[in-house]
Amino acid sequence: MAILERSDTNAVAHLTLNTPEKLNALSDEMLAALQNQFDEIKETPAIRAVVIKGAGKAFCAGHDLKQMTAGRQSDDGGKAYFKDLFDRCATMMMSVQQLPQPVIAQVHGIATAAGCQLVASCDMAVAAEGTRFGVNGVNIGLFCSTPMVALSRNVPRKQAFEMLSTGQFIQAEKAEAIGLINKVVPHEELEDATSELAEMVAGKLSAAVKIGKQAFYEQIQMPLSDAYSYTGDVMVENMLYRDTEEGIAAFLEKRPPNWQQ
Repeated sequence: MAILERSDTNAVAHLTLNTPEKLNALSDEMLAALQNQFDEIKETPAIRAVVIKGAGKAFCAGHDLKQMTAGRQSDDGGKAYFKDLFDRCATMMMSVQQLPQPVIAQVHGIATAAGCQLVASCDMAVAAEGTRFGVNGVNIGLFCSTPMVALSRNVPRKQAFEMLSTGQFIQAEKAEAIGLINKVVPHEELEDATSELAEMVAGKLSAAVKIGKQAFYEQIQMPLSDAYSYTGDVMVENMLYRDTEEGIAAFLEKRPPNWQQ
């Protein structure tokens, strides 16, 4: 059985982390499997949205600590291995936002350390009631510095630093309140709610969503005036799409658009 399973439904790719006995840890093999899927999906226009979820009782418990311990067994104490590991993980996390398709985390159980980082790296997230989120590395003497990058770009600074420095979990309701996730639903409704959101996004003009997603992450790092200048150019490009012209005409004529993409 594959450690990462994929099934495609209605233009949505569903990726399932499938090592429940390890709480779907981001092992070397899992990182590679995710990266391979992202590279493939990026070149697949028929896929318009992506859902990431976990098998078993948890979404993802972060890095594989047993594998990391084994990585220490080298002349440099693991320095080269750890540098390579965190570089590969960062590349995978950034690939989520570099995908033209929106990516939604479907979260249950726990999302800890790099697992919480994965949730924060996704464009949207839906969680089941009872889900807990944490960046708990400080509890074992390892500050979650790389998960901090995605977390601090999702939630207010003081909330992020409290999570990072105390190692305490937060419940799904607080995760929603501070902006880490979009909404909380009963566990039995999690899959349907996530699929509904994914299919809603997949039903939009893919070219517009693609250019919009890229612009979203570019402008958010810019000063205000630069952001307006950049996004104005993006709007001009988007307005010149044939399908955008059709979408406006359809709205004015009160009919469904006949999009070609």
